[in-house]
Amino acid sequence: MRYLGTRRRFSDLDTHQAMKPYYQDEHVTLYHGDCREILPQLGVQVGCVIADPPYGETSLAWDRWPDGWPTVVAALTPSMWCFGSLRMFLERREQFASWKLSQDLVWSKGRGSGPVFDRFRRTHESVALWYHGSWNDLHKEQQRTPHFGRRGEVATHPHGEIDPHRTQMLTGRATWRDDGTRTVESVITCRNMHRRGLHPTEKPLGILSPLISYTCPSGGVVLDPFAGSGSTLLAAKLLGYNTIGVEIDERYCQITTKRLSQGAFDFGLA
Repeated sequence: MRYLGTRRRFSDLDTHQAMKPYYQDEHVTLYHGDCREILPQLGVQVGCVIADPPYGETSLAWDRWPDGWPTVVAALTPSMWCFGSLRMFLERREQFASWKLSQDLVWSKGRGSGPVFDRFRRTHESVALWYHGSWNDLHKEQQRTPHFGRRGEVATHPHGEIDPHRTQMLTGRATWRDDGTRTVESVITCRNMHRRGLHPTEKPLGILSPLISYTCPSGGVVLDPFAGSGSTLLAAKLLGYNTIGVEIDERYCQITTKRLSQGAFDFGLA
């Protein structure tokens, strides 16, 4: 049976174990605290998780990896996008032991790290899709983008549509048709939030939206355990999803509250 997200009404979230949301509206619930303490108390299953944890790669005070969080999240969802670097995933690989890796994307973000002299200048981040259970049971909505170039992308088998779970057609001839779109590629170019973000590692809506749309079914709930300034929450809300966020730093809870209270208008789309 296809995974459909949550089994509870979103309006029931304010009764969870007497936990009082820091912010709540029709679509968004935000909690202030450590996700490892709050998430086990939620008592809901969510459609997908978008996680951008501290990578633990610098000496900055806030950049500390929260041990054990991938296991906590695994109890709530079968599908999780996680931002990170290859170094982060390799060093923390044992913490993803309960997950299986399905695919990874590259976010090409334009301006990258400061000047360096002993390595290439890094202008990208990785985002990996982790899952558990049966891959065929997960919701997967192919992401497509308008295309005005060479024709011929969407194929149909002579005996009907290609099985959506098959990654390629192995036999038979195809009849090609053009619907004016192309499959979104695994390298997504989207300008970062340098000098316009509200959080030091804020992600633009342009990279968050396709991840949410791909993994979260209609009526499902999007969870962000490291909500920061609320970009995932805003992206999910703009896409029509209900969403839950947890943020440990109250300063960013305040920023998120103000941001979401201003309505749906936002400049972080690209």
